[in-house]
Amino acid sequence: MRSGVFGVNCGAMELSPDLILILAGVAFVAGFVDSIAGGGGLLNVPAMLLAGMDPVSTLATNKLQGMFGVGAASLQYVRHGVTSWRAMRWMMLASGVAALFGAALVTSLPTQHLKAALPFVLLVIALYFLLSPRLGDVEAEPRLKEGVFASTVVPAIGFYDGAIGPGTGSFFALGFITLRGEDILRATGKTKLLNFASNVGAFVFFLFAGKIVWLTGIGMAIGSVLGARLGATLAVKAGGKIIKPVLVLACSAMAIKLLSDPAHPIWAFFAG
Repeated sequence: MRSGVFGVNCGAMELSPDLILILAGVAFVAGFVDSIAGGGGLLNVPAMLLAGMDPVSTLATNKLQGMFGVGAASLQYVRHGVTSWRAMRWMMLASGVAALFGAALVTSLPTQHLKAALPFVLLVIALYFLLSPRLGDVEAEPRLKEGVFASTVVPAIGFYDGAIGPGTGSFFALGFITLRGEDILRATGKTKLLNFASNVGAFVFFLFAGKIVWLTGIGMAIGSVLGARLGATLAVKAGGKIIKPVLVLACSAMAIKLLSDPAHPIWAFFAG
């Protein structure tokens, strides 16, 4: 295998142009969904694995393209006045640093139990939004002070994103709505900034680990940016009318995707 820039294994970069184009198309759809409700990784990661990339390079490259996609969505929310970089800077720092540590420790963490529970947690979130039709329609009284939220909930979810990832956007959004009393549009805007920071944090680790597949990642980043800009623009215009349904569908789809994996512990339980 040849070694390229930043120590990246360049053998995995030798995907044909048509495969990179297909992956960019997948990233466009994933970026659109991710900019509204999260969950884009569950489209991108299987697509990259099917294209022949190894699991570690897949996760690393997904952080590269995700960083650009979520960054583009964040810009749209900031430009429309939904949130601001300055107001979120300390939360973003907490999210990014926690994600870096999550990515660094993922190989030594006992995450199997969390992965087993994850689809059921996502289903609960989907049902919560589905059965609470007015949830997030208007701002409510915060249940948790901003400082406490920023120092506990934010780094916990950021760490999770660096270590595992699926559902991060949904967890951030739910936290802002239920614990900080945000309406769903502002919760989504703030979620994108924190998700961008967590992507950057994990990306930094994978960059120095030399696991990023650059050509594929850049191609997918372009698709992700285009999809994210479209999704964020629609979310700003339609608000909860589009965010809630997409959030419910994304959480449900993520749960079904995770449960459909034959390696999920639930199938071993029933087989035993």
